[in-house]
Formats: sequence, C-alpha cells, structure tokens
Amino acid sequence: MNVIVVGAGHMGRGLAERLCRQGHDVTVIDRNPEKLEGLDESFTGRRVQGVGFDRDLLARAGIARASALVACTSTDEANIVIARVARGTYRVPRVIARLYDISKAEAYRRLGIQTISTTDWGIRHACELLTYQELDTVLEVGSGDVQLVRTDVPAPLEGRPVREVSALGEVQVMAISRNNETFIPTLGTLLEHGDVVYAAVASSASGKFAYMLGQSE
Repeated sequence: MNVIVVGAGHMGRGLAERLCRQGHDVTVIDRNPEKLEGLDESFTGRRVQGVGFDRDLLARAGIARASALVACTSTDEANIVIARVARGTYRVPRVIARLYDISKAEAYRRLGIQTISTTDWGIRHACELLTYQELDTVLEVGSGDVQLVRTDVPAPLEGRPVREVSALGEVQVMAISRNNETFIPTLGTLLEHGDVVYAAVASSASGKFAYMLGQSE
C-alpha cells in the first residue's frame, strides 16, 4: 500500500515508522527538515519537505498514486484542508485526519474522512483503518469454522437494516464502529456511510456474506 503521512510530529513519525516496518510504501511530508531527519534510521520511505496542503508538493509526493493519506499536523485547520484536497481533488481511497477538537468529527465524517485521536491508540487505530481489506478476518474461532470478519459498509447498503447482512446460523453482525465509537446493533439498526461492520461468519458462509455485501469472495 502507498501511504502519505503529512506531519512528522510524535504521532506522524510513529505511524510512518510502524507502516514502514509492516512493508508499506510510505512518504512523509513536513515543513520542518529536522522532524524529517528525526525519523528512525530503519525508515526506508521518502521524506518530502514542504507544506502539506500545497498541491504541487502533494503531486511530487505521488498523491495521484496514493492508496491512503493521513493528515496529522499540529492543527485541526491544516488537517481538514489537507484531507479535503486528498479526498475531493485526488480521490484518495482512504483519508484519515487527526483531531484535537472532537466536536468536529461529524463534519469530517460527512466529507468521507475518518478521524483519530491524538494518543498512542490513534497510531494503532490508524494502522488498522489503513491496512484491512474489504473482507478482513480479524479472528478465527476454534478450528476456523467461525471467523470474525471486518468490512466497510458498501454504498448500496447505506440506510438498510442489519438484518439484510445477517443469516440465521451463518452470519451475525456483532458490532458496528461509527464516528469513533463501537456498539452492538440490533437487526433493525440502519447501516450508515462510513460504518465498519464486525460480523461472525461461518467459514461455509463466507461466499454468502460477500454476496450480501455485493463483493466477490
């Protein structure tokens, strides 16, 4: 995966180094050359000096080829500008912005931008958000007959009830992550844009679950 991290502070540095260790192609942007130099010696990605919302700089950093971008500068204002450019202009598939003011989370969500906190948990959560696949097995239970699967809610299912992605004895939605919170849904809970679904799926029903989501297995 090709990831751009804008901001080489504590969080951006930790995230970039972790993603690099996981084998991803990482580019770090920061206006301060000392912060770029502060990346760990094991970091093998690219370092680009400049302002993260400069479109020419983003182009040089390879944003047209990026599969994800994380805006984690020191201000919410810069992060939202960077995230909106990445999402709106370059159509980067996954865009994440760090928030200091959590009250802005809903506005970010409506723009199709996921948010993370400023803690170490944020680094781990960003890695999870960036690296899981359409149908990602989080946990296998017992001999693998049942899997806990994580997936984005596809656009055709937005506004539809959980029961439409459930099958008695085969598929059961266990939890939904929405707006940085996770809860246990009912069969009548309506799925929303940006939801991440966690479902217990019998291994024999993985194809059925993919079909429900409009995906190929």
